Amino acid sequence: MSDRLFAKATAVLKKSVALMMKHKIAATPHNYALWYLYVENNKAELKQAMEQTLDTYQTIPPSQGDLLYNQFIEEEQNLEVKEMRQNLEAMVQELQHTMRDTGTDTANFQSTIDSSFEKLENAERDGMALDQVMDLVRHLIDQAATIRKSTNFFNEQLSSAQEEISKLKDQLKQTEVQAMHDALTGIYNRRAFDLDYQQLLQHKREFAVIACDIDHFKAFNDNYGHVLGDQVLKVVAKRLSEGCREGMKIYRYGGEEFMILMPDADLRKARYLAETMRRAIEKLSLKDRRANRQIKNITTSFGVAVFDKLSPKRSPVEEADKQLYEAKRLGRNRVMPILN
Repeated sequence: MSDRLFAKATAVLKKSVALMMKHKIAATPHNYALWYLYVENNKAELKQAMEQTLDTYQTIPPSQGDLLYNQFIEEEQNLEVKEMRQNLEAMVQELQHTMRDTGTDTANFQSTIDSSFEKLENAERDGMALDQVMDLVRHLIDQAATIRKSTNFFNEQLSSAQEEISKLKDQLKQTEVQAMHDALTGIYNRRAFDLDYQQLLQHKREFAVIACDIDHFKAFNDNYGHVLGDQVLKVVAKRLSEGCREGMKIYRYGGEEFMILMPDADLRKARYLAETMRRAIEKLSLKDRRANRQIKNITTSFGVAVFDKLSPKRSPVEEADKQLYEAKRLGRNRVMPILN
């Protein structure tokens, strides 16, 4: 690396580290790579995605950082990605063979040109019959057609490879998105929750945790079947998602339980949101096609807790779960705690 390039790389890295410290980003190889590309500013889509995330959270949550890394840097983490890498390697080898063949044809054509012009120079100096000159010209035309055919074949191979790479990149992106999302409901999953929750704890920012559980969910499966039970999960997840705004995120925590992370929120604000969501879900209805009747008794219970950076007495997740169980003990379809 030249001194100029080394100095540029060092400057980019220094700026990257400074920004990571400012936004309290964990010092991991993936994060260094992500922020280096951001500062280098060669990927407009990455820069836009990171700035939108920073505007919302004032940081890059770990789950979002993983998605960005895998979208723009193509981390290879699972068997599907390994298979994609093998496909790419096979394409590269095929292109190398094609390039080598094209290079050989080009070298032969160059040799023909050199030889022909040398003969033409000799013809000018020593004299050459017209039919001999025409033979040389015809030979050059034949060689030009050969190299043109070879080059066209290479261009076709290259175009095909680019299409395949684009398709593989889309598959890779989809695979990584699925790793952070629940397959049934489409919302974030437990893995994403754990990453984002730990990030909020490390930043020691005030935030609320809202735990939500579908009341008597087992009865839906027992009385109406698992297909309708899955529909209940989907419509509740959709209604909860519709209530999330201003940087909030919803996760399927497990079974019929959901979690919501609400940055920069106190207990009163979080409880008000939970109550709004509870009332919205209470109005839901589903059609049981098997029995030809409407299901209108969908209700949810909520527990709310806030992380207090000044006096963190209990894990906000544990506190939210405790309040959720209290809501169920008191009769369900309510939000706890009750505020004065």
